[in-house]
Amino acid sequence: MTSDESAVLATALRTALPDDAVLTAAEAVERYAHDDAEWAEYAAPAAVVLATSLDDVVATVRIAGEHGAPVVPRGAGTGLSGGANAMAGSVVLSLERMTRIVEVNTAERYAVVEAGVLNDDLRRHVAQHGLWYPPDPASQAISTIGGNVATNAGGLCCVKYGVTRDYVLGMTAVLADGSVARLGRTTAKGVTGYDLTGLLVGSEGTLGIIVDVTLKLRPVGGREDRAIVGWFPSLADAGNAVAAVSAAGIVPAALELIDSTCLRAVADWQDWTLPEGAAALLLAKVDEPGAAGEALADQVAAHFEQAGGTHVERAFAPDDVDRLFLARRLAYPALERLGPVLTEDVCVPRGAVPTMLARIEAIAREADVVIANIAHAGDGNLHPLIIAPEGDDAAKARARTAFDRIVDECRALGGTVTGEHGVGLLKLPGAAAELSPVVLAMHRAVKDALDPRGLLNPGKAFPAAV
Repeated sequence: MTSDESAVLATALRTALPDDAVLTAAEAVERYAHDDAEWAEYAAPAAVVLATSLDDVVATVRIAGEHGAPVVPRGAGTGLSGGANAMAGSVVLSLERMTRIVEVNTAERYAVVEAGVLNDDLRRHVAQHGLWYPPDPASQAISTIGGNVATNAGGLCCVKYGVTRDYVLGMTAVLADGSVARLGRTTAKGVTGYDLTGLLVGSEGTLGIIVDVTLKLRPVGGREDRAIVGWFPSLADAGNAVAAVSAAGIVPAALELIDSTCLRAVADWQDWTLPEGAAALLLAKVDEPGAAGEALADQVAAHFEQAGGTHVERAFAPDDVDRLFLARRLAYPALERLGPVLTEDVCVPRGAVPTMLARIEAIAREADVVIANIAHAGDGNLHPLIIAPEGDDAAKARARTAFDRIVDECRALGGTVTGEHGVGLLKLPGAAAELSPVVLAMHRAVKDALDPRGLLNPGKAFPAAV
């Protein structure tokens, strides 16, 4: 798209949309050009639209279509795979201003929320009604529900309570031609027609733009959180503890791993003191009430100790539980203070966690890069974080090599290349290796049916070639 064509597009958008909804200034456009995956390619879009209503989204999609401009949907920009990265001549359509909680139905236990509502804001709001929205990505304070749905985000408690898809009953989506699809249901059950709601969950904005979502909620009561913490002398020991908990048939409410690199970064940032010789920390949570919860916490603690855990401690008070889990939520921002972070998101069978951790350590040595490890270890979802010093191009090249090798090792162990961050741009090669030609052809057929011109977030979510 030429500069003149971009100007014509921007004028058309400004004519149709409210004042201040269209941004074209270089600084503003650059700010919306990419998500947190700064390692993925991006280019400045022709314009940014800050939508505040369904009508804004419809108008933007229709005008962009008339000008042949791709539309890149965006929430808070906290994605880690490049799923919201713009391309030249595109329109970035931000839904961050769409923050209404439209309805909370306490009798049927669901909420209808706009795409720009922050995860934490929804959780706090429904808690006032005695309800709970379980999916809790580590970015819950800053990530939007629309973005969570678009990537099928997970979180710390998904090992027991499931991921975003498990809570999406329906949605309103704008399709590539500007038509509005109202999908799903508000009933507890329903199997009328294809599961088009499920199809759009995790589709990363390539099939439709999610404007609002109907979410299933749970009662907030009936749970008693107990945290169990174990410090381990090696990453392998921590991995063995994870495998032992899984083999025992225990399903914790959370089971998180943090390695020494992450722990030191958090400790230096927050001025904490770590136990001597701690190479890894496991954070477990069980939430069964009463004696059953006590017995389960005892079992988890015993597995930690048998696997070599030291300083195994328990917490019961809500403030103490939150304090212990704060280290996990602070890990990523603490590492970002050390340099650009290339974030992995591989998922392996739970029994393969120790082997995968060992292979990641070997890759770090052989590629001569720093790899920190955090993980939703209870469901095998590992987040190796590869750090390269700012301005060190050689280190960045080695980091990319390590990234690809981790993906290959994950697949060799029967895993998948992304557990919750989405394919975006960074995982396209891995997805091409994981998905068979038949399955890729199915992806292409669905995309072509719903977006025949390929204008909705093109080049994301699945490889183009079949």
